[in-house]
Amino acid sequence: MNLPNSITMSRIISVPLLIWMLSPHFHGAGWYGSAEIITSLVFILISISDGVDGYLARRRGQITTMGMLLDPLADKLLIASAYIALVQYNPHVVKPWIAVVVIGREFLVTGLRSIASSEGFTISASDLGKLKTVIQIVSVVAAVLDHGWHEWHFGWFIMPVDLIAVVGIYFMTAVSILSAVDYFVAFWRRIEKASTSSRSRENEFVLTRGKKDLPAKNVS
Repeated sequence: MNLPNSITMSRIISVPLLIWMLSPHFHGAGWYGSAEIITSLVFILISISDGVDGYLARRRGQITTMGMLLDPLADKLLIASAYIALVQYNPHVVKPWIAVVVIGREFLVTGLRSIASSEGFTISASDLGKLKTVIQIVSVVAAVLDHGWHEWHFGWFIMPVDLIAVVGIYFMTAVSILSAVDYFVAFWRRIEKASTSSRSRENEFVLTRGKKDLPAKNVS
């Protein structure tokens, strides 16, 4: 249990805390909307830890099998719990079908990666997948803040918090679907390439055996 894995474990342990903070039982003390601000800050800190543990693991040469298992598990637990809780916390912004799409996408990618691993190859995260992660963090924070404010007033400037939250959630859903399709296409191409290579080796083996089995000709 090194430092990167400890950070990953803390991210998993913080999931129940996040679910509690997105429930009616959490009431922030102080000014109006403090609960939403505190919850947003906690979620941002937990999300940042995802990049920190990966950076430390590479920098310190502490990439372990446990870390490779726990890191994606922690990410999926965090995102799935956030969107499930937001369905009850802010149903105006996060609809149940959106949570189903997001969680279904995570299941699909996990399944494809597991099959790819069993076949001896990996599917690296694409730029679209990385963009999806950033948009997920922004959309969750926006949906949490929208629970307390419809808009923010900064003098003459008005920030439409509700509009940003709604657009962010639907944009995140679209990117999640596109990212899932991108993963599936990459997986299918690798499977097709591996299958073609395997058939070529089998044909070569059969032809080689056939040549060896031919009777030798008598030369006079």
